[in-house]
Amino acid sequence: MHIPFCAHKCHYCDFNSHARAPIPWRAYADALCRELAHWAGHPAYRGRTLASIFFGGGTPSLAEPWLIARVLAAIRAAFPCSHDCEITLEANPDSVSAERLAAWRTAGINRLSIGTQSLNDRELDWLERIHDRQQALDAFAHARAAGFANINLDLMYGLPEQTLDDWLDTLNEAIALEPEHLSCYQLTVEPGTRLARMHNRQPLPLPNEEASLTFLFATRKRLAEQGYRAYEVSNFARAGRHCRHNDAYWRYRDYLGIGAGAFGKFDRGDRGAIRYGNLRGPERYMRQLHETGHAIAQQEEIPPRLAAAEAVWLGLRRTDGIDCRAFAVRFGATPWRMFAETLAPFAARGLLDHDAERLRLSETGLALADDIAAAVIQAAR
Repeated sequence: MHIPFCAHKCHYCDFNSHARAPIPWRAYADALCRELAHWAGHPAYRGRTLASIFFGGGTPSLAEPWLIARVLAAIRAAFPCSHDCEITLEANPDSVSAERLAAWRTAGINRLSIGTQSLNDRELDWLERIHDRQQALDAFAHARAAGFANINLDLMYGLPEQTLDDWLDTLNEAIALEPEHLSCYQLTVEPGTRLARMHNRQPLPLPNEEASLTFLFATRKRLAEQGYRAYEVSNFARAGRHCRHNDAYWRYRDYLGIGAGAFGKFDRGDRGAIRYGNLRGPERYMRQLHETGHAIAQQEEIPPRLAAAEAVWLGLRRTDGIDCRAFAVRFGATPWRMFAETLAPFAARGLLDHDAERLRLSETGLALADDIAAAVIQAAR
């Protein structure tokens, strides 16, 4: 469920997010519910049980609590939900309050993902975050007091002039809060962002490749020492607390995207897949939903071999890698058999581990995850 509105769009952000004042919450809620009704009748999704629901953005915590409650009620009316359905809300510290937390819990939210990014005020200022360190700490404390027992903290490293000690100070302070999950991402200068334009005009003092790897492996080491398992390249969790929603993406499972700029994907009967994307602009999205009942702007048919390559690309991000037998049932052959010519050189360099059960990146292969993925995708085209 994509909520595209933000109080401020940070310079590094390339997500589909829009600052609006005032925000048309009622019209947007109407559009979300109308789109849900459309997909509830689609053959690819009709009657399927939901294992997870994720309110992403944008800043979903800006939404009026009644919107979250209304949309969750519409979801439950449209689809059966598993008894332990994971229901996540992304929340920024500046829009967390005791009243909102109580309302979210009442509506059914059972997992929070707090966009902390840093616990250093200087870094938060550079990132253009509109919260400070104390607000982030307070948001976490309020969430615990409200009864949330499954909380993720989003953190970012590799900032300009950030030292490893700076990063470890934030990481250690986050660990001390004892969240169930930590997402630790390196800052990326994404094309089309204000940050990219700044960087093009005057290059920023960002870490080089060697320094970036130092950050990555120091993060993995420190979190492993504290009982957080790296179940994906950038995601770490206590036992049983991995994010089921995101893990489903990395397993190349079907997902339904609702909202402005949302994407969805479902398998076809021939082992291929279909991916669709909605209109990005909230106003156009709402207008088309009102006129036609859906807001699809693009749809792509993914042939079977390319779908298999995408499953390899995503699956290799997981620490457990790819279940070769399940992959063969789904695509007709193991990933090694389908892409041996492409994968063998990486395996020879010790970057991939494989046997009859699993195909996974080695610890040294983590640094080349994107290169390996690109090679597999290219081989399938």
